Amino acid sequence: MSGGAAAAASLALVAGLAGSIQVAVMGRFGQRIGSFEALAANLAFSTLLATTVLLVLRQSLTGFGDALRSPWWYWLGGGGMGLVVVLTITVVTPRLGAAATIGLLIAGQLAMGVAIDRYGWFGVDRVALTWPRALGVLLLAAGALLALRR
Repeated sequence: MSGGAAAAASLALVAGLAGSIQVAVMGRFGQRIGSFEALAANLAFSTLLATTVLLVLRQSLTGFGDALRSPWWYWLGGGGMGLVVVLTITVVTPRLGAAATIGLLIAGQLAMGVAIDRYGWFGVDRVALTWPRALGVLLLAAGALLALRR
């Protein structure tokens, strides 16, 4: 693995750790104030934080003009799907537990990722569906199902 790929893999692992914390916290937050309230609070804070980072790191906000001219599915695939993920983990985690929620979430992400790679959806480079990749999806799905057992 090249240095760039290793750095990217490390960053993805850190994001996975952060996502696991988010699952646990949002489940509790939803129980405390309500699922939709927790979703709105989470997205409001995310917007505030992202805007602050943008203003600190960028000299210009010209990217917003490009965003408005982007295909509709950029908006739905980014913001809309993010909303689905955060709301789902907020509702599901108290019922299934963090490990099962994370396992199912990752199994779904991997299965969709393989399909996106295979067909080149959303402008990504095509990657063949090989038997090791298919086996990886099946093993992860099996692990997610096992995580449902209490």
